[in-house]
Amino acid sequence: MLNRRILRIKAFKVLYSCVENPDLTLKEALDGLAVSCEATRDLYLYMLGLVPALTAEAARRTEAARGKFNPTPEELNPNMKFVENGISALLENDPDFQKLTEKKKLSWAQNDAFLNKLYETLKTRPYFQAYMDDPEQSLAKDAALWKAVFEQELEDDQDLASILEDISIHWADDLGYILGCCIRSLEDMGKSARWNYPPLYQADAGDFARTLLSATYGRLKEYSDLIASSVSKWDQDRLYTTDIILIAMGLAEAETFPEIPLRVTINEYVEISKYYSTPKSRSFVNGLLDRLVKERMAKGLIDKTV
Repeated sequence: MLNRRILRIKAFKVLYSCVENPDLTLKEALDGLAVSCEATRDLYLYMLGLVPALTAEAARRTEAARGKFNPTPEELNPNMKFVENGISALLENDPDFQKLTEKKKLSWAQNDAFLNKLYETLKTRPYFQAYMDDPEQSLAKDAALWKAVFEQELEDDQDLASILEDISIHWADDLGYILGCCIRSLEDMGKSARWNYPPLYQADAGDFARTLLSATYGRLKEYSDLIASSVSKWDQDRLYTTDIILIAMGLAEAETFPEIPLRVTINEYVEISKYYSTPKSRSFVNGLLDRLVKERMAKGLIDKTV
């Protein structure tokens, strides 16, 4: 599930905490990284749980309309395609999914206002109406509908952002990545008619993150002094903690992982700087990290195989 890019971001956040709290030990930092990673997979479960939750909201409202004093013909004989969608049924009947969400207490029960608003929004969408008007019902088409919901309705929703922030401080900034994971799961369910709990890490990404964090933590003071000595005295007073950490991580990665191309390493930390540092950080991190790595390569301190 978690790839190296998101793990670099998580390690960066932990290292920032270490700078803010110098008493934080390496073990505590690694424990914090592990908690953050597991929390992101919890977010995946929570967001996938939106499928049965929203389906249940639609079913509740459909039944309420039927029970009105003077229902319309459409309310008496509603289109049940969405209420009976197969993706929701698949998740509701999956014992592993149910056990995990119950164990972790991941419920949408307290967010009926959000579910109501989202359902009302969906009913106005052309793609939703096209789905409802299509006489053919299949698991693949149900999955395609949910994929559209996850692609178009959730990432920029401020009400959802507030809900997630209230549930876990570790979920900040992870929604976009996790929506992509959910979409891949929905596509797989549409083809295989089953849900599979994804492993926490992609390939060796877990070892990569722990090693990167440990390597940077152990030499952060050394790297910080190197960075400060590599800029003018005037610029030293203008160094941002975020930039120092990103450059330090880039140096640690270049020294610790000879198989990762230098340009990949530099590009990754430049990308992170766009979102977590200042507008000028992109060029600063790119230029200084590139120069320091090449200087250390010339001294034999960094050995690149690619």
